[in-house]
Amino acid sequence: MPKERSCVLSVAGFDPSGGAGVLADIKTFEQHKVQGMGAVTGLTFQNDSEFEGVKWVDTAEIEKQIEILFRKFKFDFIKIGMIRDLEVLGKITSSRLQAQNPNVIWDPILKASAGFEIHKTIDKKKVIDICSSIYLITPNADEVKILTGENDEVKGAKELSQYCNVLLKGGHSEKNKAKDHLFTTEGKVFPFRPKKISPMGKHGSGCVLSSAITANLANGLSLQRACLRGKDYVTKFIMSNKSLLGHHKI
Repeated sequence: MPKERSCVLSVAGFDPSGGAGVLADIKTFEQHKVQGMGAVTGLTFQNDSEFEGVKWVDTAEIEKQIEILFRKFKFDFIKIGMIRDLEVLGKITSSRLQAQNPNVIWDPILKASAGFEIHKTIDKKKVIDICSSIYLITPNADEVKILTGENDEVKGAKELSQYCNVLLKGGHSEKNKAKDHLFTTEGKVFPFRPKKISPMGKHGSGCVLSSAITANLANGLSLQRACLRGKDYVTKFIMSNKSLLGHHKI
């Protein structure tokens, strides 16, 4: 008899190209043999190389999507991606605490890959409040600088790790190209070097990494192991072809 799959939820934007957001997360979840579900935060107008805008879903409607799923399914881990602002994120994380209290993985998408700026201002106190209530945040170098106000991404990541675990992605770092670092709340640091470095980029690679980690955690892996497996998965995704849309495969 097949093993019952863990349920995993993605709270993220809808990308018509399927390369990022909820659709990319669901594809990743399926490859990792977890039952993927989604709540949409915004309808984007984009393809794999152009981003023209987003129509945000009302906060109450996002919460309603989550509530009806929580009514029937048990989630130990949920992933949150593109969100309108920190106030909305705070409302979502606080409202879900009243229901099931799952571990939250936040992929802080502050700017679309095509350059569209999503968050224009950041309140550091709100960032700290949110990080204090979640399990893991997965920023790149630019994002961690914006979130903390630090000029050095490593210092910024260490600061955030006082409140939650931090996976600092190296793809946007001049010092640590493609080398990620996990900063834990216990003060430990684990580097993750890619087995291969590809010159090719992929639309939605950050979404794929965070959803792969979320799925690995739901499957019972330790945080360190989940990040390592997630890194391996996204490397295969990036190297799967020469287009901006990657292929999902274990």
